[in-house]
Order: sequence, then C-alpha cells, then structure tokens
Amino acid sequence: MARLHLHLVSDSTGETLESIVKAGLGRFEGADTIKHFWPMVRSEGHLDRVVEEIAKRPGLVLYTLVNGAVRDRLELRCDQLSLPAVSVLDPIINALSGFLGQAAVTRPGRQHVMDAAYFRRVDAITFTMAHDDGAGAENWEEADIVLAGVSRSSKTPTSIYLANRGSKTANIPLVPQSPPPRSLFRLQKPLLVGLTTSPERLIAIRRNRLLSLGQTADTAYVDTDTVSAEVAFARRLFADHDVPVIDVTRRSIEETAAAIINLAQERGGGAGTEA
Repeated sequence: MARLHLHLVSDSTGETLESIVKAGLGRFEGADTIKHFWPMVRSEGHLDRVVEEIAKRPGLVLYTLVNGAVRDRLELRCDQLSLPAVSVLDPIINALSGFLGQAAVTRPGRQHVMDAAYFRRVDAITFTMAHDDGAGAENWEEADIVLAGVSRSSKTPTSIYLANRGSKTANIPLVPQSPPPRSLFRLQKPLLVGLTTSPERLIAIRRNRLLSLGQTADTAYVDTDTVSAEVAFARRLFADHDVPVIDVTRRSIEETAAAIINLAQERGGGAGTEA
C-alpha cells in the first residue's frame, strides 16, 4: 500500500478535523498515512503559504473552513495541483440546516467554547510552530514540554499533537557532531523528554523519507553504523542528565503523547495539557 499524505487544513485548532480523520482511518487496516496539520488558516495569504507546503508532499486535503474566500481559494489551488479537497463537515451542516430550517453561522471555530482553555490551545500551537527543530532556544524556558531526539524520531508530529491539547512544546534534534546547547539541560519550567527508537526502525523511516524526496539512499543518514552511533549518543546524553526517555519504536503519535502527558502529570501537572 502506498503511503498517503493527509493534509488537515482548519481555521480553528483542528481538533474536530483530527477526530473525524482518526475515526475514518480506523476503518482501514494497515493504512500507511502521514498527517500534516495546518491550523488557524484564516486568510488567503496564510492559505497560499500552506498550499506551497502541501505541493511538496501531495496527498488528500481535508478541511474545515467557513470563510468563503479562503475555501474558494483552497479549492482552486488544489484543482490546479490536481489534488482532491474535501470539506468534511459540509454534509452534516447541510443536513442540519435543512431540518432546522436555518442557515449555519459562518464563524471559525464556533464549535469550541471561547474560554481560557481554547485560547491556551491557540497560544500553544503558535508557540510550538515557532519552536520546531531547535528554533527559538532563547524561549525554551517558556515551554511546557521540550522534546529531544535524533532526526525522524517523531518529535515534530508529537509536538503538534501536544500543542493541540494545550501544551507549548519545543523540540530539538540531537546530532553527535553538534551537541545541544548546555541550556537545554538547565531548563527549570519545561518537562524535558527524550525520544528514542531502534536503529532498524529509524533507518527504515529515513529510507522512506529519502525515497519520498527522490534522493539516493547511499548516504550516512541511513548507514547502519552511523545511525546506531546516533541513537547511542542520544541515549548516553539522556542518561547523563537524568532525562526521562520514551521509546517510540512501536508507539503511535497518540501513544507517545499519552506517555508524555502521564510524565507531566506525575511531575505535578506543569505541562498544562488538557484531557
């Protein structure tokens, strides 16, 4: 089965869209999918930037957008790229509108209560997107959670998942040739968690990544000895600094996030993650 890229475009936090997609994927055994989250898309300019990223990893586009101009723009751009775009709530909204005899209110995110928890999620998503892949080290102390691990150990998707549940999450790649800044292990407020995986699984993921980019697999990035050394380096670093470690080899993103949330709760609820 070919790998499918799923692009989830929302003008709100994307939780509704994520739940629908999760329920749909549950009907397909062994589906090989990669989900890309694009929350808070409320302008045509923002949408154009998102579509540029979608074009790099073509796939199925699923969206919940109420702004007519933004919707039309997305459908036009997807049509130009020959990509299917589906508005997942339209059938439900149209059916309800018919039975209730009234038009739906066109307000982004109206299904979410505009309370402190909602704004915390929005703030967490903004922070997380700005602190991906080692960016914004000077602000790591403001994070609720900081994830560290070698390349392709699911740091970014896990960070986004946690952000959608209200946790400001930063992540940093660990590279033996370029050790992380000392400040990483001096953080006081955030929960620092190490993500690791088996070298075999990591090589398989990286090979698929190179293939999707049309690049050769004849590189140290997927060399057995090099990858094993990377994983060993990360494990030593975690052990030397008493960093809790989660092995993601056989875990889904949801399972990894759940384990991190448990660690945060054991620590005293400092992550601010919602149930």
